[in-house]
Amino acid sequence: MEITADHVKALREKTGAGVMDCKRALVEADGDTDRAAAILRDRGLAGVEKRAGREASQGVIEAYIHGGGRIGVIVEVNCETDFVARTPDFRELAHDVAMQVAAMDPSSVDGANGTTDRLPLMKQPFIRDQGKTIADVVRETAAKTGENIVVRRFIRYELGAGE
Repeated sequence: MEITADHVKALREKTGAGVMDCKRALVEADGDTDRAAAILRDRGLAGVEKRAGREASQGVIEAYIHGGGRIGVIVEVNCETDFVARTPDFRELAHDVAMQVAAMDPSSVDGANGTTDRLPLMKQPFIRDQGKTIADVVRETAAKTGENIVVRRFIRYELGAGE
């Protein structure tokens, strides 16, 4: 099957991968867009593991107010460069993480802060797609951006809830 620029463009819009990566994946998948997307996802997630040790010192602080002002969340999500921190994909991830914290009241980011009956943030099912965990969503965004991404910390306030 001939791989046209329109095929490459469609796959690039779907995955966020580079033009040449999309073309190579389409050739490998014999023009099947879904198989090519899976190939890119597998390659991207493999790259995430390699980047996990890189320093993530840039990023954003995202604030989210929910429930008519009854719940407030501030979350810090880090990446490697300020360029990625300004991308729509990264900003959406930070917003989704803040909404997750507001809705699910996790015990901690990764479970390292003692034991509790509440799941840590990274192990919780994602509120927008129960088939994924927050860790999965972070890895997917890291694969798409090509950078290490870390949810560093969060704080959640609830009106009337005491410490």
